[in-house]
Amino acid sequence: MHEKRFFVPFTQNIPFKFKTTGDNKQKSLIVYLHGYKQNMNIFEKKISNLLELPADHLILQGPYPIYDERGKRKVKDWGRAWYLYDGGQEQFKRSMEKSAAFIDEAINKITDSVSDLSITIFGYSMGGYLAGYYALSRPKTVDNLIVTGGRIKTEWFSGKNYESLNTLVLHGLQDKSVQAGAAEKSVQALQKMGASVTFRTLKAGHRLNETYTAEAKRWLSSVLK
Repeated sequence: MHEKRFFVPFTQNIPFKFKTTGDNKQKSLIVYLHGYKQNMNIFEKKISNLLELPADHLILQGPYPIYDERGKRKVKDWGRAWYLYDGGQEQFKRSMEKSAAFIDEAINKITDSVSDLSITIFGYSMGGYLAGYYALSRPKTVDNLIVTGGRIKTEWFSGKNYESLNTLVLHGLQDKSVQAGAAEKSVQALQKMGASVTFRTLKAGHRLNETYTAEAKRWLSSVLK
């Protein structure tokens, strides 16, 4: 018996939200990436105080739906994931790049509506891993990076220089999902690559709450001036 394997592309439309706050002057763009099993509506509530900043706000949603085994949610309300991870680093990187290309498309979609002074990418947990990848793989696009409850995969970008990248990494001392020590090592590696990095540990766990978003808001308020 002979067997052949074929592949066909499959596409789907992924919704996202775009909001602008403040006056009609030229602003900075902030892109938000949610955590695993969240979606843009859930995340919008969690980052509500960041949406008070005078900026253009792009709230994205992961392309991979997480099946609701309890059967209590409509498909549009299911949680989402940003990439496929099975432990293999090459598969991980390929999946990250696909989602990074999706972010490119979303930003390009709104470029006719806005003229941004700078681009900031904010990622939490799974979204934090992707935010780090996006910023390091597209240094000419991203000016500011905020990673909360995640680790930046600096080992994929050894030998690169990021002297124009401003970065804030926030991590909970009680975070049991991602160890603070691992996050700090990635911060040290990124500093050696030239980036300006602020690393702050907070009295918090992994769950995103106002402790994190208030700290991010303070940092952004000074950076975006």
